[in-house]
Amino acid sequence: MDRWESFLIDVSNRVIKGGEISREEALEILQTPDEYIALLVYCAQRVKNKFHQGDKMELCSIINAKSGACSEDCKFCAQSKFYKTPINIYPLVPKDEIVEGAYRAVEFGANRYCVVLSGRSASAEEVERIKEGVEEIKRAEKLPINVCVSAGTLDEASLIKLKEAGVRRINHNLEASKSFFPKIVSTHTWEERYETIKRIKNAGLSTCCGGIFGMGERDEDRVDLAMTYRELEVDSIPLNFLMPIEGTPLENAPGVSPLEAIRIIAMFRLTNPRAELRLCGGREQTLRDFYGMAVLMTNAMMVGGYLTRAGRDIKKDYQLLKDLRLEKLQAVLE
Repeated sequence: MDRWESFLIDVSNRVIKGGEISREEALEILQTPDEYIALLVYCAQRVKNKFHQGDKMELCSIINAKSGACSEDCKFCAQSKFYKTPINIYPLVPKDEIVEGAYRAVEFGANRYCVVLSGRSASAEEVERIKEGVEEIKRAEKLPINVCVSAGTLDEASLIKLKEAGVRRINHNLEASKSFFPKIVSTHTWEERYETIKRIKNAGLSTCCGGIFGMGERDEDRVDLAMTYRELEVDSIPLNFLMPIEGTPLENAPGVSPLEAIRIIAMFRLTNPRAELRLCGGREQTLRDFYGMAVLMTNAMMVGGYLTRAGRDIKKDYQLLKDLRLEKLQAVLE
């Protein structure tokens, strides 16, 4: 057994036994030579199968419930008011549209449905409308789906209101490491988002917190983000790969190669073994023919499109699950 075989097997065995890998080891995983990629995926899959249902894959869906005109200047985002991009701009949709989105998610076979709003923070009126929509989904319609919300920096009262309505998980992405964050956002701080995640946890809600890769960050930034999520013990980590959008400052960003993406996914699996890993934005364009390998290391995929971009044909996702002998995770209401 050579050095790389020994290293990858040793770190994965340690994680399977309940141990942790160091920051230095996580960085080394991101340097795995191409010829060991198959072994890296195998090791990450073993870790996944230890802590999760290895024969299941969760599908999740979102609704872009409020689009564009955002006050924030996130350089990757088409919805910022600072950039001229080809998107639709509209206020928070009526309650009925939020409920209709849940029906579509159920039709897709999704286990989770997330109501997503543009903007730094949802207003009290917006939180009230979301609450009413969630109550109808959960109590009036009794749809077999878990409802999540992504509405920016929410205060404790808003979080409690959503929790009482039936929301069990809040999405709030750090997007990048603490050191790299100021290079992509200037209108709010990384610390504000970090404190929001702690507030979500303190409210007794599940956390869904992810990142975007390919914005020009270093390997050290990717590892720092993974280690922060390990420290916070987040429940779910959406992995997004930059889809450069014309009109944004990152329209010519480098992105990542398929093998680089595989290394990132494996590193997040080994650093956060108990977290659900979700393949989200950019999965199709970035992973290409390596998509099946990524699925073996992860727990979920977003279907039905993203905030401002179309997603992969869901029939292809269904076929992939069939080919890999993976079953769709059925909704177990939380």
